[in-house]
Amino acid sequence: MALPSILKQLQPFLDISQLEMFLSLPVLLPILLFILVQLLKLTRARGNLNLPPSPPKLPIIGNLHQVLQNLPHRSFKALSERYGPLMYVYFGNTPSLVVSSAELASQVMKTHDIAFSNRPKTIAAHILLYECKDLGNVNYGEYWRQLRKICVLELLSSKRVQSAQHVRVEEVSCLINKIRRSCLNGGAINLSEMLLAVSNNIASRCVFGRKVEEEEGEGGGNGGSKFGELTRRQMMLMTSFCFGDLYPSLKWIDVLTGFIGRLHETAAALGDLLDQVIEEHRVSLTDNDQSDKKDFVHILLQLQENGNLAIELSQDTIKAILMDMFVGGTDTTATALEWVMAELLKDPRIMKRAQEEVRGVLKGKLNIDMKDIDKMDYIKCVIKETLRLHAPVPLLVPRETAESVELNGYDIPAKTRVFVNGWAIQRDPKVWDRPEEFLPERFENNPTDYRGQDFQFIPFGAGRRGCPGMSFAIASVEYVVANLLYWFDWKLPFGVVLDMTEASGVTLQRKSPLHVVPTLYSPVPV
Repeated sequence: MALPSILKQLQPFLDISQLEMFLSLPVLLPILLFILVQLLKLTRARGNLNLPPSPPKLPIIGNLHQVLQNLPHRSFKALSERYGPLMYVYFGNTPSLVVSSAELASQVMKTHDIAFSNRPKTIAAHILLYECKDLGNVNYGEYWRQLRKICVLELLSSKRVQSAQHVRVEEVSCLINKIRRSCLNGGAINLSEMLLAVSNNIASRCVFGRKVEEEEGEGGGNGGSKFGELTRRQMMLMTSFCFGDLYPSLKWIDVLTGFIGRLHETAAALGDLLDQVIEEHRVSLTDNDQSDKKDFVHILLQLQENGNLAIELSQDTIKAILMDMFVGGTDTTATALEWVMAELLKDPRIMKRAQEEVRGVLKGKLNIDMKDIDKMDYIKCVIKETLRLHAPVPLLVPRETAESVELNGYDIPAKTRVFVNGWAIQRDPKVWDRPEEFLPERFENNPTDYRGQDFQFIPFGAGRRGCPGMSFAIASVEYVVANLLYWFDWKLPFGVVLDMTEASGVTLQRKSPLHVVPTLYSPVPV
């Protein structure tokens, strides 16, 4: 594949308008020669290792041309069918291991979990997350253990999930009322947009104590909409292409194209807003005596004030944790909700059974509580099946080897980036019957769960680096879905064919927004 063709495929990820200008500069040839020399050094250094099978790679770009022929999780699955469930690929001269079977995922995330528990450092994460002081990107070690302890015991515990129920009730009530008003017009609504807004507001209120998606006329100048804009920009930058990540010696190209400048500009603007939020909470800290309803900022400030921690809880550490909690709880939740509703619309039989269960459990009640949802077994099966087919993060969060390790008879060098293709594993015909079909019934009377013990079903990852916010996310998804199915009947606009195409992004979103027509259901006979 010719270099211009490859660069054309990369264009959606580059975010650099000066690309064509740069390629015409006379410095291009020396740069390419430099990269070739580095690749030769790398090849010699690894000449005696028994590496896993690898697709043929091109000079300079490695296997990028093969990976970018489709969405990465799909490309990896296609390549693994040819080269095996343990496969070596190269992004530029950066080696990466791709794991595509439940058995090997168990070895990575259980048997050799410590060796695979580091995180690859990207330039965007380093700048936007305060030198990777957050839980998601910091390397495994004592600092990580203490940080995870704070997050699991203080921020994401079962008690905190329950205490956040009042936020879910209030925000979902706003969503239901907004859809009710639209029913008066009888037209279609953009449900994708609404689901993203409710997910953002639930997460932001739990984390920061305020909404980031303000309704028109709301906010009182508190910066909510600006914060939402900045967090969306941050998530876009986190997934943008960066030369320095593939070729560290070429980081100057990212400076030249303005990418580094945009990272610093966004980081500074977000940092200023977070400082403002933290200071407001610090002032009101002694006035808040409702311990069960405190947001994450208040909790972290109290921990900082008490000073009984094994690590320093600096201002930057607090800001990094807050961004982790918010980003981890927004797009992923909204994406899962959108796919749930899309799959239900695709199969009226499943939609009908799910609605009958919700309405049968509630029996005309005007308010849904978590005890009601505990009785909705089929709804839980629908959500599990959605997470199986449409895991919000299909390649999970990348790992990096902390040391050399032998895996399935192959040598895996230290500093190797590792992708566990959860999307492929959860569609593996060796494990799942009719894997491409949406069949919630497969989870009835089935102990297989997403909590990290069943490696054929790992939408939240597993092991030490599994997602600690799983319970928070599931509570929101279950509550939103139950309300949507209870209060409304749903159909597609006349003549519209449901598009189930995936799109790349921070999460595995739908390519097309979900436009639907709701009809108000009255649980109490009029």
